[in-house]
Amino acid sequence: SALVMSVNRLKELQAKSKVVILLTDGVNNSGSIQPVTAAEAAAALKVKVYTIAAGTRGKAPFPVQDYLGRTRHRMVQTDVDEPTLQEIARITKGSFFRATDTEELEDIYNQIDELEKTEIQLKNYTYYEELFLWPLLAGLFFLLLEYLLGNTRFKTLP
Repeated sequence: SALVMSVNRLKELQAKSKVVILLTDGVNNSGSIQPVTAAEAAAALKVKVYTIAAGTRGKAPFPVQDYLGRTRHRMVQTDVDEPTLQEIARITKGSFFRATDTEELEDIYNQIDELEKTEIQLKNYTYYEELFLWPLLAGLFFLLLEYLLGNTRFKTLP
C-alpha cells in the first residue's frame, strides 16, 4: 500500500518530525497490507499521517477506453472510506480532513503546513552547459569552405 511505501522511505530519516500526507478515497483496492496495520507500523516509527479523504459518493465519471482505443467516460459507483482514514489519523496522532474541491484541498494543505514546521537546509546546484561548440563548428566549416573554394574560380569575387 502507499502508506507502507512512504513510511518505509521515512524510517531512515533523521528529522524532528516525520509526516505522510495521504490523499485518497480510503478504499483498499490494492496491496496486501491492511491500512490499519500500516498505520500501526507508522505509529511505531513515530510517523504522523495526515489523511485527506478525496472523491465523491455515488457515481462519478471514470475514463475507460472503448474497443477503438478512444477514451470515454463511464459513470462508476464510488465511495469514500472515511472511518478507515479517521482511524489511520487517530492511530498515528495525525489529523483527518475531507476535501470536496480544489479550494478545500488548498486550505487543508495550508493547515498542515501551519501544523508542521521544520527547518531544512537546501543545496543549490548549478548546471552549466557549454555552448561554444556550435559557433566553433560554424567557424571551422567556413574556414574549410574558404580553403576548398580558394583554388577554384571562386578565388576572387568580381
